[in-house]
Amino acid sequence: MKKTIFSTVDEYIASFPPAVRKLLSAMRKTIKAAAPKAEELISYQMPAYKCKGVLVYFAAFEKHIGFYATPTGHAAFKKELSAYKTGKGSVQFPITEPMPLDLVKRIVQFRVKENEAKSVTKTKK
Repeated sequence: MKKTIFSTVDEYIASFPPAVRKLLSAMRKTIKAAAPKAEELISYQMPAYKCKGVLVYFAAFEKHIGFYATPTGHAAFKKELSAYKTGKGSVQFPITEPMPLDLVKRIVQFRVKENEAKSVTKTKK
């Protein structure tokens, strides 16, 4: 089986069936709105967003959309994410349920502030 290598987020999203593309596009739009200065790229063969460091990643799987906001992003929203299957730095949003886009937005905004604070600390040293 040939492994697909993606160069852009557009290519990544286009590789999925229409229903999944719709979910991925909504996730992308939400992240970009929450972090308009973030750089969009492919990292680890999934969409990633960076602004003074990595903010978040997301990826589609057979039954869920994986969302990766590093351990700190998930720890800060642990209670709200408890309704979903989670790992140390990951959460699975089932594709059969509405995407919690408001929660995604708040997590991304949290990560932006966190990275900005780290950046200020680094420049003061």
